[in-house]
Amino acid sequence: MVDAHRTFVIIGGGLAGAKAAETLRAEGFSGRVILIGDERDYPYERPPLSKGYLAGKDERETVFVHRTAWYAGADIELHLGQVVTSIDRAGRSVQLGDNTVVHYDKLLLATGAEPRRLDIPGTDLVGVHHLRRLAHADRLRNVLAALGRDNGHLVIAGGGWIGLEVAAAARGYGAEVTVVEPSATPLHHVIGPELGQIFTDLHSEHGVRFHFGARLTEITGQDGLVLAARTDDGEEHPAHDVLAAIGAAPRTTLAEAAGLDMADRAQGGGVAVDASLRTSDPHIFAAGDIASVEHPLFGGRLRVEHWANALNSGPAAARAMLGQDVTYDRVPYFFSDQYDLGLEYSGWAPPGSYDQVVIRGDAGKREFIAFWLKDRRVLAGMNVNVWDVTESIQKLIKAARPVDVDALGDPSVPLDSLA
Repeated sequence: MVDAHRTFVIIGGGLAGAKAAETLRAEGFSGRVILIGDERDYPYERPPLSKGYLAGKDERETVFVHRTAWYAGADIELHLGQVVTSIDRAGRSVQLGDNTVVHYDKLLLATGAEPRRLDIPGTDLVGVHHLRRLAHADRLRNVLAALGRDNGHLVIAGGGWIGLEVAAAARGYGAEVTVVEPSATPLHHVIGPELGQIFTDLHSEHGVRFHFGARLTEITGQDGLVLAARTDDGEEHPAHDVLAAIGAAPRTTLAEAAGLDMADRAQGGGVAVDASLRTSDPHIFAAGDIASVEHPLFGGRLRVEHWANALNSGPAAARAMLGQDVTYDRVPYFFSDQYDLGLEYSGWAPPGSYDQVVIRGDAGKREFIAFWLKDRRVLAGMNVNVWDVTESIQKLIKAARPVDVDALGDPSVPLDSLA
């Protein structure tokens, strides 16, 4: 039986929110658990939207966090397709778009992120896409299949993870693909120029065309349909569809309007939380894409938008809401699949934060581990087509002490012996 005297409300119907609800029940919380999401779909995971589901390898049902019946069985009250319009911190309540008022004892914000929009002429044309939600993937999957059948052209603005994964999926359907990227290599702001060329070569071998050092300035069309995409260096690329893959921004409007403390935009923005994922309001917590956590390993706040962060921070926040002693200090982690290349990345090493890159293995064969170091201390590691080493890489990062660089680059030396 549910104890109606205590109510925990979760705003956000993604992975972080769903795993938080699951954890509350697993930890014995007997009060009301109310999960509010602005999409009509049940909570789902986002990686398949640019990987297996988009590529046509996985069925739609595989993306969902839980089976539909699980929520009723766990006494989770769902409000799907509902927008929360405001938070009343003094009254401890939230108001929905239909004017329903829901009271809470503890509140979790897991509102995620939204795709950044192209601010150029032509974005109102039918063939301009974003990829963040399941409905986006549903539509884009059909678009890519049609482009493949008709020898159509897709222009992708942005050479980050989403842009490259969609490029791989599009080539799998047989579509022509051009990636427009302002940096000199793809993934420049994630893995730096040292590793970016590997992904340029990989995609070029599969027929993707790159246009580096340029940005889209206009999408031209006729009768509401896309015809071409123009760049700021005067080039024009034929296009039947355009994908904007220029990053995402945390959805913090609710939190800001409620007067919660925010993280500095120079540190990625988001809602400022302590190590237990508690906001500046002791009754409100934040998890997933919007949470900016003070991280002990990296000397500042981190806001991470990857799957593993949603998977782990939702449960951590739930335990903190229950009054448990929680310190959220997980090493950031993500994975990617592109053609026959699979990788896992652990850590945090944006350009400018490291002074050395060490390669262990054969980068030419795309079977290696790359390490980013600062003062011989491992900040991040990426294993490419090398498996079962994530735990060892993360041990090196957590150790936070200088390593023998020669041994780090020597495949004959066990990684665990260096931590």
